[in-house]
Amino acid sequence: MHTTMQSVPLSTNQLLERGKQFFANREIVSRLPDKTLHRTTFEALHRRARQLAAALVRAGTKPGEPVATLMWNHAWHMEAYFGIPAAGAVLHTLNLRLSPEDLAYIIADAGDRILLVDDVLLPLVEKLVPLVKLERIIVAPTCGKPVQQGYQDYETFIDVDATDFQYQELEENAPCGMCYTSGTTGRPKGVVYSHRSTVLHSLAISLPDCLDLSCNDAVLAVTPMFHANSWGVPYASIMVGANLVFPGPHMAAEDLLDLMERETVTLALGVPTVWMTIQQALDNAPGRWQLKQGMRMMVGGSAVPKAMIAAFEKHGLAIKHGWGMTELSPVGTLSWLKPEHAALPEESQYQVRARQGIALPLVELRIMGENGPQPWDGASVGELQARGPWVTGGYHNTPRDPDKITDDGWLRTGDVATIDAEGYMRISDRTKDLIKSGGEWISSVDLENAIMGHPAVAEAAVVAVRHPKWDERPLAVVVKKPGKEVAPEELRAFLAAQFPNWQCPDDYAFVEALPRTSTGKFMKTKLRDDFKEWVSRTPQ
Repeated sequence: MHTTMQSVPLSTNQLLERGKQFFANREIVSRLPDKTLHRTTFEALHRRARQLAAALVRAGTKPGEPVATLMWNHAWHMEAYFGIPAAGAVLHTLNLRLSPEDLAYIIADAGDRILLVDDVLLPLVEKLVPLVKLERIIVAPTCGKPVQQGYQDYETFIDVDATDFQYQELEENAPCGMCYTSGTTGRPKGVVYSHRSTVLHSLAISLPDCLDLSCNDAVLAVTPMFHANSWGVPYASIMVGANLVFPGPHMAAEDLLDLMERETVTLALGVPTVWMTIQQALDNAPGRWQLKQGMRMMVGGSAVPKAMIAAFEKHGLAIKHGWGMTELSPVGTLSWLKPEHAALPEESQYQVRARQGIALPLVELRIMGENGPQPWDGASVGELQARGPWVTGGYHNTPRDPDKITDDGWLRTGDVATIDAEGYMRISDRTKDLIKSGGEWISSVDLENAIMGHPAVAEAAVVAVRHPKWDERPLAVVVKKPGKEVAPEELRAFLAAQFPNWQCPDDYAFVEALPRTSTGKFMKTKLRDDFKEWVSRTPQ
């Protein structure tokens, strides 16, 4: 017997066409560098993305060729999200917070010939140009200034009649997007997304138990569009007809809250460090912003403390915790309560919601210990591994990296985790961030989340420092809330109620701010380097 179902290749072009056909008047709102708001529609996105595609084909872009973007979150970047794949090419988003040298390595490794860039980022491009071989640099007018000689104006470049433009005929597994990993443990690696993986990922994250996306939503994408497809939400929003709101380069808490209020945002997404500043702003100015009650916040990138979930609940806002990686397009899990959790005490519900959550449909997870797969009992710890239709099976120019891909094809995430009997995954740490003290492992993530539950603490990161007897001990690096004071002894007593004595830090360092990576996570490599001479005060 053979299937009677039609074989229609999945494509991001289908999402673009659907957006125009059913949701033509839905809006894309972008805050520009001068803080004015630029508004456009899905219908205009469709027209201009096709013009970009036609212009790229006319310029000699070949199917499967990467086209790089160096852009903030805004409507022009959305045109690239759809226009570059519509030309049969591969959208290659560059991290604008990287150094010129790192960008040059990535551009060379990917083989980019064409770069789309914001006019406000030309100072960075000028440092980059001597290091790379780019044939065209096309400048988007986010500031409205005339384009300098030697560069090409974006509006002039896409000034073509695309009425009769025909999409490239591609297999659904053809590449459509590319993003490089952070490179925290070596050179960054290119992850190449397919049309199929992108469409399936869009469908999955839109489900009710995931982000519950619909045409009734207005989505604020704080997560950079240069990082893992802005968690796939731009594609999913066009598919379902949700308004999109982009902050551009303005990432201060007050700026984001102003946008949430003005555009009646119902879903916002970003890393925990962003939400820490927003929580502080709301706490410091109660009643200043009238936000949509029940607004959802997708928070990922690192673990969310229970205290943060509870704090936002007081403002009528709901955090949905998740986990993912560049290699997973990027969403792998999201946390939500099941019906049987409704009768649990509030604190127990927060414990469930603070876990990284349940695997999205079609994503498989396993916990691998030294002797094989670990049981799902919530206690057995091992390396988290994943596979699925939007999980990478290799890297650009490195099809099979044995350090990252197992012999049977699972992605080795580098996260240490457990999964309980109900399927909720909880990350204990990154393998490189675990602290081994006297032969016993200590989770830096668990300590960080607990410390940030103290009312005087704004942020905290925990790293290993030397100890003459125990080899390593935890050092807590703490940022106090403005106007608050707290002593190491008070923090240790606060932790003693939650952890065994041997896990609690005796060492505390108070700093004005914690270093962050280009995607807003705590930069523990920098902290370890800053405190490499520190010797723990823990008694022997």
